[in-house]
Amino acid sequence: MSKLYTVIWLCCCIPAITSGAGLPEDVEKCNFGDSTCLVRSINALIKLYPKGIPEIGLPPLDAYNFSESIILESPHRGPIWINFRTLDNVNKGFNNATVTHVEGFLYEPNQKQIVLKARLPRLLHEASYHMEGRVMLFAFNTTGRLTSDFQNFRITLTIKALVEYRNGKRYLKIYNLVPSVALDRWIVRLDDLYKENSDVAILMNQVLNDKWVEVWNELQPGMIKSFHHWFHCPAQQGL
Repeated sequence: MSKLYTVIWLCCCIPAITSGAGLPEDVEKCNFGDSTCLVRSINALIKLYPKGIPEIGLPPLDAYNFSESIILESPHRGPIWINFRTLDNVNKGFNNATVTHVEGFLYEPNQKQIVLKARLPRLLHEASYHMEGRVMLFAFNTTGRLTSDFQNFRITLTIKALVEYRNGKRYLKIYNLVPSVALDRWIVRLDDLYKENSDVAILMNQVLNDKWVEVWNELQPGMIKSFHHWFHCPAQQGL
């Protein structure tokens, strides 16, 4: 879901930058396809307006809330199966992001795919979680609080889009989104992981963090699957 939010934010800010409609005077207006200018202006918006600009539909970046996300879902059979979902999610850290690359945002966006790259020194994810499953003889069904710290988080979004006309206005419609994520370290804490024995809970958290690469590789496909949504992003007049 964090990736989707990044797309929505960029889709709202880039039309404002290219059209200039409602854009603050301290942010440079850019021409379509001017990647260098777009990178410079997007980063200026991030730095100067972390709370967003409601007048042009730009949402805040310092904290983003969303409801539920299914991370892992397995058939309830066999010696190993796990279901894992999160609730009351909050992502923090987009206000410290740096956009490093913008490519292909043309006046007619279907002429070339859009590529966006950004880096966050730290993305913090806080949520409630519910996990149930079985690993051999160890069965569990637990709920608690989750904290995930994604360090040096890099994201690349490859987007295919077209212009859709509705009610005399131009809208950017994204019909294909391929996200790619890399990070240097993932630190995760699951409170109340095993309520019956706090020592076991501490040990399991330690194992998760010691083996974070393997855990991340296992969970990432489920995360990415939940990020693929069809949506319309309204462009500013003059797009």
